[in-house]
Amino acid sequence: MRDKTQYWTESLFDSVYALYETAREYQTAHISAQLAVDTVDFGRRRNHEGRIALEGRTNAYGRTLTREPHEKALSDLSSLYDRAEAEMHRRYEEAALLYASGAAWAIRSVQNGEQPPVVAFQTDDDGHAVQHLLDIPGLDTYVEGQALDAAYDVLVGCAGSSEYAEDLAGRDYVSEHEAGEMFRAIDASDGLAGAAYAYGLLAQRALNFVLIGPRRAWESELAAARATQSAQTSN
Repeated sequence: MRDKTQYWTESLFDSVYALYETAREYQTAHISAQLAVDTVDFGRRRNHEGRIALEGRTNAYGRTLTREPHEKALSDLSSLYDRAEAEMHRRYEEAALLYASGAAWAIRSVQNGEQPPVVAFQTDDDGHAVQHLLDIPGLDTYVEGQALDAAYDVLVGCAGSSEYAEDLAGRDYVSEHEAGEMFRAIDASDGLAGAAYAYGLLAQRALNFVLIGPRRAWESELAAARATQSAQTSN
């Protein structure tokens, strides 16, 4: 069982790691949902053309209505899987953004001299966590600083495309040119979840870097306390 008296550096890292595990669960669920969609793709497989009769129901010519049950099953499953894939994508994106922004918040907090035991989020009117800012300044000496900056740029680009697509979609009138821009923005925004997850992974490693100082200070305090206790015991 995990020690409930963890030092703040460890409980903070565990908090970010829990956000990582959450995002990874939804990433896996989204991949599974995508695979399910592919299994009923009419472009990849043919349905069996055998038919069944539906007694008591007639077609436009007054004949007993018939149906291809396999085709209907594929059609129904396609609709079901499409909805599931869209929902898993939404949840994966939300979890990945919370993960990335939570790690960024933890780093900024440590840089500001704070000692948060866990990542804290504000909530919206429905009680859902609201993501933090994503930028992480002050890591010029960090060996993966350039990779982190590059991942941030990709993430910001995807987020901008998503906001632009939502803005265009919400307008009463969209010109043909704007419609083309909207669809391009939607395509670009599809990578938002993956970009947030990738940025979160780098930010999580960066958190370990900024925690080096506080961890060493804590170890020094423990060593000094043990030395004092040993001296008192020997006396």
